[in-house]
Amino acid sequence: MTIQRLIIANRGEIAVRIIHAAKSLGITTIQAYSEGDADMLAVKLADESVCIGPAKATESYLNVTGVVAAAIEKSADAVHPGYGFLSESPEFARAIEQAGLKFIGPSADTIERMGDKVAARQAAEAAGVPVVPGSKGRIEDVNEAVAVAAQVGYPVMVKAAAGGGGKGIRIADNEEELRTLAPQAQQEAAAAFGDGGLYVERSVKSPRHIEVQIVGDGKKAVHFYERECSLQRRRQKVWEEAGADCLDDETRENLCMAAVALAEAVNYRGAGTLEYLYEESTKEFFFIEMNTRIQVEHPVTEMITGFDLVQEMIRVCGGEELSVSQDQVKKSGHAIEVRLNAEDPFMQFMPWPGKVESLKIPEGEGIRFDHFMYEGYQIPPFYDSLIGKLIVHGKDRADAISKMAAALDGLEINGLKTTVPLHKALAKDPGVASGDFHTQWLEPWLEAGNLSPENT
Repeated sequence: MTIQRLIIANRGEIAVRIIHAAKSLGITTIQAYSEGDADMLAVKLADESVCIGPAKATESYLNVTGVVAAAIEKSADAVHPGYGFLSESPEFARAIEQAGLKFIGPSADTIERMGDKVAARQAAEAAGVPVVPGSKGRIEDVNEAVAVAAQVGYPVMVKAAAGGGGKGIRIADNEEELRTLAPQAQQEAAAAFGDGGLYVERSVKSPRHIEVQIVGDGKKAVHFYERECSLQRRRQKVWEEAGADCLDDETRENLCMAAVALAEAVNYRGAGTLEYLYEESTKEFFFIEMNTRIQVEHPVTEMITGFDLVQEMIRVCGGEELSVSQDQVKKSGHAIEVRLNAEDPFMQFMPWPGKVESLKIPEGEGIRFDHFMYEGYQIPPFYDSLIGKLIVHGKDRADAISKMAAALDGLEINGLKTTVPLHKALAKDPGVASGDFHTQWLEPWLEAGNLSPENT
């Protein structure tokens, strides 16, 4: 292991997760934190810590110069960006590399290429991976968008070329709507990502969201099978599974090997995820984007394969070859993860960052809780509301749902409002049990009043 001192340039549960993985590899951990996070669990668990600025993320976790300076000050030889913040910033990756440190992720050039959705589509097509029919490159004005839509057919989705998180996306059912919505998407993309570039693609009706976890060492790549993340609210995943029971074996093999082909085509290093839309009626899948980082939902993949993905990405980014070949990656059973947010699900999911008065975590075989809480901890109001992830592993999907329902009943987080009631209701829902859902299923389900204090 060439990495001896690792600085974690992130916060919350992913910082805790990285600390555990790094310590198991014998690496000294250094937690970077903002003034608003001085009391967080990762600071207490790390071997060392360093303050990188005020609570405001733009002045701390998003400050490239400040994070690089902290890494140099603490004599770190590698930086792990986690997810979010600077994890997919080519500028950050370049600054780390130019400072003579290792970036736990792909090269800046790869992040740049795969982070631009148009370039990523082109790379996918070159690797023989199916993509949703759409514009061949960026479009800069509405007339171009209208011309593309006329070719691929309505409805169409207008998407920001940069960024993610559901921003800069609009769906138009006809030309009139497209002429209204495309400028809105452009303005939102420019405000969120500093890049107003767009592209247009056919809108796949009621698709399922399937993604494939890969790890590469810059030459070879392997997949760790697929996940289904179709239960989404405002394009944000809330309930994730591994594997995807809607796939047959042939489709699963094709989808996973397409992900490996694309990863190897771009000389991918580190952990990454290829995201697809899957049309169940035709068994067609289309590449939509690549996330060049570890993802929130990686634990479900770890549960069904038995591999520590964070350890593996640290190893390969430290210069080692992959420690596993494809034939060594086996999967067993089914895993489900639910995202727990400090929000009130009965008040339009309003953020609710309170103090953790008491905490009771369910225990048992096949239960895992990734979080950053402790009794007496005040959840800071400055950041994303994610407070933890409850993960279960069962012998099959029905067993995993049953285990999730029991684990949710055994979880107690007093002092704040959380989204536990949402997940209790989903775990009881017959549509969830039968797997009869898609990416547009959850919001109408909520609007229909299926979430109420009575059914949780």
